[in-house]
Amino acid sequence: MAMDDIKKKLEQRFSDPLPEFYERRIIFWNDEDKEFLGEIVEFVLNNAKKLVLTETNNFEIKKILNHDDLTNNYLVYNPIKVEMENDWLLDIKLYSEEFRADQLSMWMQEMHIEQNPAIRHEIKQYRSFLNAASRRKLVSQFGEQINSPSKLHMAILASICKVQSLDPKAIIKAVMADGNDETNSLKMELYKYNAADKFWTMVSRTTGYSNETVPNVDEMDAHIVLSALTKTLPERYLAGLENRYNSFQNGFCYEMLDEWLHNDKKEGLVSVLRAVEEKLHLFDRFNKIDVRVLANTEILPCIDEVVLNKLMERVIDHMICADELSKIIETRRTMVWYEENKEYYNGLLQVAEMQKFHDNHIVGFHHTNGKEIWNAYIDDYCSMDTYYRKFHVAFAQSLTNYNPILDDHFRKVVDEVEGLYEHWFLDRLAENFTNVIETDLAETGEISGIDQQSNFYERVVSSYENKLYVIISDALRYEIATDIAEQLKSETKADVKLESQQSIFPSITKFGMAALLPHRELSLVKKGESLKVLTDGNPTDMADRDDILKRRKPNSVAVRYKDLILMKKVEQRELIKGQDVIYIYHDTIDSMGHHDEINTFTACETAQSEIVNLVRMLTGSLNGLNIVITSDHGFLYTYQHLRDSDKLERSSFKKDIIEQGRRYVITNDQADPEFLMPVKGFYNKDGYKAFTPRENIRIKGSGSQNFVHGGASLQELVVPVIRYKYVRSDYKGYQNNKEKYDTQPVTIGILSASRKISNMIFSLDFYQKEAVKDNYVPSTYNVFMMDLNGNIISDIQKIVADRKSLSGVDRIFRLTFNLKQRPYNSHELYYLVIQDEEGLQAPVKEEMQIDISMAFDDFDFFS
Repeated sequence: MAMDDIKKKLEQRFSDPLPEFYERRIIFWNDEDKEFLGEIVEFVLNNAKKLVLTETNNFEIKKILNHDDLTNNYLVYNPIKVEMENDWLLDIKLYSEEFRADQLSMWMQEMHIEQNPAIRHEIKQYRSFLNAASRRKLVSQFGEQINSPSKLHMAILASICKVQSLDPKAIIKAVMADGNDETNSLKMELYKYNAADKFWTMVSRTTGYSNETVPNVDEMDAHIVLSALTKTLPERYLAGLENRYNSFQNGFCYEMLDEWLHNDKKEGLVSVLRAVEEKLHLFDRFNKIDVRVLANTEILPCIDEVVLNKLMERVIDHMICADELSKIIETRRTMVWYEENKEYYNGLLQVAEMQKFHDNHIVGFHHTNGKEIWNAYIDDYCSMDTYYRKFHVAFAQSLTNYNPILDDHFRKVVDEVEGLYEHWFLDRLAENFTNVIETDLAETGEISGIDQQSNFYERVVSSYENKLYVIISDALRYEIATDIAEQLKSETKADVKLESQQSIFPSITKFGMAALLPHRELSLVKKGESLKVLTDGNPTDMADRDDILKRRKPNSVAVRYKDLILMKKVEQRELIKGQDVIYIYHDTIDSMGHHDEINTFTACETAQSEIVNLVRMLTGSLNGLNIVITSDHGFLYTYQHLRDSDKLERSSFKKDIIEQGRRYVITNDQADPEFLMPVKGFYNKDGYKAFTPRENIRIKGSGSQNFVHGGASLQELVVPVIRYKYVRSDYKGYQNNKEKYDTQPVTIGILSASRKISNMIFSLDFYQKEAVKDNYVPSTYNVFMMDLNGNIISDIQKIVADRKSLSGVDRIFRLTFNLKQRPYNSHELYYLVIQDEEGLQAPVKEEMQIDISMAFDDFDFFS
């Protein structure tokens, strides 16, 4: 700074109003580097006297200021560095002011850094970094925190790395995320601005990483990752890598990576982790470890790939333990890489459920009558269809998320699933079902004791006195309806009842849709090259159904779902105004199955969403109360190509065929085909016969062969009837039974009796208080430790509370927590917090005591 500028600044300082009780101003101009010693002799101020301090005039100046002249302002130029205990003028300095004119002092003042000799000494080494105003501005955000050389070094490191905290974790993360050792621009900046030594010293003190030659970012990355792994993985599994990690300082490494992995910026860490995996061949190493050992370790993404790979191998090798498979998947789904691999986990979870079903029915199916096996199917067996469907939904999703390690293995799992579902479940169930219903079908076409689709209108629709919406979803088979009913129970205020009825034969659209309409009789006529189903002599195509409904009840209307959903609200209300019966025809599953059969199960998911949304619309904007959801028929679907043994030649009866599908034939009344079962029906009086293949056999012909219907399997014949009654909030029944109707998340409580923590790593047991059922819905909770100031002091564990078991023992969770490295006081209160992820419930806080006799200091990394 030029002397003229210094003079102006000092004269301004001396002209400023004096503090209260002060009669004059004394300013010490400190210049330990003697930058202005040569110019001070001729330096004169207009409003203050000048004194120049030397090694020998301390007493003289003290006498002047304390005795000889007590009225004039004084500038004391001080080029001498003296320790506090030897400073003759300390008492005067304490009530005086300080001035500095050297560049570093001006920078320190600009950055709000304390003018401390120790800090001044250290800041000199960063001149090249601080000579830019933009970089000084970065440091200034930490100015008030810089009260020691250590904090100065941390501020410089944080500023170079452009992070907002003096936390060493933030600085190290920035360098790790900036790329490998060769391309890391932050590492280059650290060396450029003389801060690299301080960075590596800090890294060594916090993580244990050190290199006697040249420290390396890639080696640091590997050291931190491996050290963090030792927090949850026994060290013996890292044999040969001992010089690459430090288990004594694994707490810092684990805490840093855990925090990073669980925030929304973890992408910067992924490339680091993948590089470490590749460099150290960790996939191959971990692939030799028992999957149960790896189940609780999550740092590296390859661990999920190893776990999935090994679980798939167990399935492929027929070494599956269903309970263990479910337990491992449940453990993994609360971990950080689950979302990236959820298709594989979800698929394997369905495999586990299928295996449990198999184990529970290992002796097969041995029912003696149709009603018995029908009831067993709707109560139990249909769940196998659901598991199979959900497996293939997961498999289809995996095809859009290619993973070179898992993809081929998952395809092999498909083969095992097909064997279990198609060649065990479907074959054996169909064999039993065919045997016990063969006589019923031949004599009446109906299974004794089962409600029939043909009297649906009389039995169901006519029983409602008020307005009724009937949703008919083409090919909505029973097992899908169970999911819809459960969703409606849990998500809406309603009474929901799921029933079943037998689809008319053949179980195809034109027969089923006709059967659901009001009629006295059905008939079958040939028009051109096709057969038509008539009700009371009237055609039953979509265009005719509105008239048929009106003939029975004038205030009725039929509409397509696709048309209704696209109408404006006023148009919808106009359509249903004054109507008592509204038939809504929905066609998502059947349409997809016949045109793109591989996506059949994806269409089932879509159909469920559409139907639930339609119910909400009907009860919302259209004020609907009563809704019935049903279908014309179900379907059979298997993923793989059929075996020749699953196909039936039609040569022996081809001449008699009037109409044929994969699962049925309608013939003239002279036919008596081999290997087919006759099914009696209304068509017999019209001169036709109908037949179906036994079990799950398909008749050779054109069209889809994996998605089929028309036959007499349980999957085709069992048709759902969901009776839905919406309960309004002002309804008395609702007011008296809110707990029954209001959706409530299941809640979590702590089961462990002790409230004292004595280790940095500790485990606690929790329990899900309610089973997921009816209006009790799943919820996800974050569980963590917190201090009185609201700071989270542990890692955050997760509970996915979605267990349906009525046994409390099956709803227990064990979580393991890692406390953060910091001091803990046994006399202070801490809290265990249970907080739902969506924030819809008040957090539950349990008082805890932490009694750990370990010292964690905010130590000086650089001393």
